[in-house]
Amino acid sequence: MADLTTTFAGITSPNPFWLASAPPTDKEYNVNRAFEAGWGGVVWKTLGEDPPIVNVNGPRYAALYAGDRKLIGFNNIELITDRPLSLNLEEIRRVKRNWPDRALVVSLMVPCEEPSWKRILTMVEDTGCDGVELNFGCPHGMSERGMGSAVGQVPEYIEMVTRWCKQYSKLPVIVKLTPNITDIRQPARAAKAGGADAVSLINTVNSIIGVDLDTLLINPATGKTGAHGGYCGPAVKPIAQCMVAEIARDPATAGLPISGIGGITTWRDAAEFLALGAGNVQVCTAAMTYGFRIVQDMIDGLSNYLDQKGMASVDALVGRAVPSVVDWQYLDLNHIDKAVIDQSLCIQCGRCHVVCEDTSHQAITALKDGKRHFEVIDAECVGCNLCVSVCPVPDCITLRALAPGEVDARTGKRVSGDYANWTTHPNNPSAATAEAT
Repeated sequence: MADLTTTFAGITSPNPFWLASAPPTDKEYNVNRAFEAGWGGVVWKTLGEDPPIVNVNGPRYAALYAGDRKLIGFNNIELITDRPLSLNLEEIRRVKRNWPDRALVVSLMVPCEEPSWKRILTMVEDTGCDGVELNFGCPHGMSERGMGSAVGQVPEYIEMVTRWCKQYSKLPVIVKLTPNITDIRQPARAAKAGGADAVSLINTVNSIIGVDLDTLLINPATGKTGAHGGYCGPAVKPIAQCMVAEIARDPATAGLPISGIGGITTWRDAAEFLALGAGNVQVCTAAMTYGFRIVQDMIDGLSNYLDQKGMASVDALVGRAVPSVVDWQYLDLNHIDKAVIDQSLCIQCGRCHVVCEDTSHQAITALKDGKRHFEVIDAECVGCNLCVSVCPVPDCITLRALAPGEVDARTGKRVSGDYANWTTHPNNPSAATAEAT
C-alpha cells in the first residue's frame, strides 16, 4: 500500500490533504472535528492584530450552480478571524498539543510594517505550531486596508515581508499568492528571493456572483448594498492548475515547494495538482459543501490510484505531468488528430453536428441515405475536440492520432511523424528572418 505521508516545507503530515485557511479552520472545535475525520493538516484561519476586525452580520456567501443545482462556484465576503488574538493562540496551542502528528500551520495578516510582523510572529511561534502562511491573497475587505492581495500584487512587498518573517521566526514560511495578477511567476519569484520555504496558491478570485433581478441588488447583499468578494470552488480549478504549473516549470522557482489550492473536491482533483507540481493540497469549498468526512474518500482514492500506478508514495507522483506543459510555440504542428464517432454508443442527439456546423468546421454529417446519421468527415475535421467536449455520452466520440505514413484527407499531405513547431515554421516571420541571417 502506498505511503501517503508527506513532508512539505519541513512539515510532516500523515497525508497530503490539508484544510485551507477559511471558516472551517476558524476555531478549536472545527479543527478537532477535522482531525478526527482524518485531515492531515490545517491552516488556521488568518489571524490579525487586536482589536479584531469586524465581519458583517448578514450573508457572507453566495453560490453559482449548474443546471442540477450542483455547486460549481462559491463567493465569499468574509474577512479574517473576528475572534480575539489571545483566544486563537490559546486554542492553537491546545490543538497542537493534542494532535502532535498533524500539521498545524497558522495564517497571518497584519499591516505591512516590520514591528507588526515581528510582534505577531513571536506570539504565534510560542504556540508550538508547525509553520506560518502569509496571507497575501485575500482580494476583498483587507486589501482595501493595504493588506492581503494589496501586498500580493507587489512583488517587492512580498519579498520584503517574507524576509522579515524569516528574520524573526524559525518556523517554515509559506507565502499564499493571489491569482488577481497578470503573471503568477513574479510574486512566486519574489517569495523565493525573500527566503520563503514554500508558496501556496491560489487564493480567491475577485468576483460578483450575480444580480437579483427582482431587487436589482448584487448577491450577496447586506441590506441594500453589496461588495465584490472572493471566488472559489470547482470552477476555479483550471485557473489554479495553470498557475501551479507555471511556477513548477519556471527555472527561477525550480524546487520551491507548492501547496495547491483551488476547486479540489475529489482525489482525482488532488492527484492532478500533485502531478502538476504541488507537494500537497489544501481544500475549503468542498468541505463547506459536503462536510469534513469527504477526506476519507480522498485518502482511499489517492491510495488506490498510487497502488494501481505502482507508485510507493505521494512524492512519486509530484511533478510527473510538468514536462508535458510547454509554451504554445513548442506544440507539435505535425501531429494530426481526427474525431471518430462510435455508432454503437451514439444516441442520435445531434449536438456534435449542430456545434460543428454552426461554430466549427462543418465536419459532421446529419444525414446518410436520407436517414439521421452523424459521422465525421475527415476531409474537413481539424481534430479540434469540440464534438468530444459537448457529447453527452462518455467515450462516444474520441480522437484518433494519424500514424506516420497516413494521408490527412483534409490537406492531402502524408503524416511525417517528425516533430516540428512554430519556431521553425515557414509562416513564422521570426523563423524566416533567423534563417535568412
